[in-house]
Amino acid sequence: MKKKFDEIRTELKSLEGQLQEGGIYNKPEKFKEISQKYNELKAKERLFARLEEVNKKLFETEKILTEESDPQMIELIKDELKKLEEEKLTLESRIKEAEIPESKIGRKNVIMEVRAGTGGEEAALFAANLFRMYARYGEKRGWQTHLISSRRTGIGGLKEAIFEIKGPGAYELLKNESGVHRVQRIPETEKSGRIHTSAASVAVLPEAEPVDIRIDPKDLRIDAFRASGHGGQNVQKTSSAVRVTHFPTGLIVSCQDERSQQQNKERALTVLKSRLLSIEEEKKAASRAAKRRDQIGTGDRSEKIRTYNFPQDRVTDHRLKKTWHNIDEIMDGNLGPIISELKNI
Repeated sequence: MKKKFDEIRTELKSLEGQLQEGGIYNKPEKFKEISQKYNELKAKERLFARLEEVNKKLFETEKILTEESDPQMIELIKDELKKLEEEKLTLESRIKEAEIPESKIGRKNVIMEVRAGTGGEEAALFAANLFRMYARYGEKRGWQTHLISSRRTGIGGLKEAIFEIKGPGAYELLKNESGVHRVQRIPETEKSGRIHTSAASVAVLPEAEPVDIRIDPKDLRIDAFRASGHGGQNVQKTSSAVRVTHFPTGLIVSCQDERSQQQNKERALTVLKSRLLSIEEEKKAASRAAKRRDQIGTGDRSEKIRTYNFPQDRVTDHRLKKTWHNIDEIMDGNLGPIISELKNI
């Protein structure tokens, strides 16, 4: 482990030297390649540094335990040891995960689309919960989440949320989240205490870069309109919202959450390019295309990949045929154990 840590530090110094060379900024592709490698190695270095720190604390805490005689203190020390052991296992798992070679597509950022399905207002509330879950997961990994477009309901739900998550290997880790997610719980609006079943669909697309997808402006129609709020009322006096139509595929993307028309246009084009890149990737691998269609489905409850049952405190992934009993932690973004296992299917 120490040998690998030293190798990473040596390589980082070499990359830092390359990034400090004056001429590197005149070679944008080379600069991007070196910067990406540097950021990936820096993330690994942080994991190794924390593991080294945890191992040191474990050694010191175990030594204190052998010298302690107070029963209450012994229990506290054992609790601390348990937490350190759990963190050690998590770090070792993340280091192992980081060592797996990723494909070019796997290293990309992602565009995620969450839509309310069967279940009305409760489905929209669940869609909002899923959006927060992925944002929190990204936050815990040091990633950035940016909401591109959304359609909200009056009581805090989301009929639709399109958002970008930026971070090393984001697509590789999140690609298996595509599909229908089902929730079973007592809605806030339910007075009789009856459990409802609702659903939301999730699509995960690799974020396209200019070199990935080139769009002929002649193939586009760009319309501006006024952004709307709850119930369809206009919330802006200027036409800042943008709708982009791609004639060859019939794809339509709308964006209204940014302040200016230009910003909304750029965001809409980003989503469009990501959808087109996803289509291209599917053409290259027909089996993956079939799998994606099966996963995304129509938003119907029967086409589920995962169930979140709140009364029973369980989350079941139907592809893994496995259940976790810490639903609050998972909804707060602790998806690591599920995502790690999905990488192996």
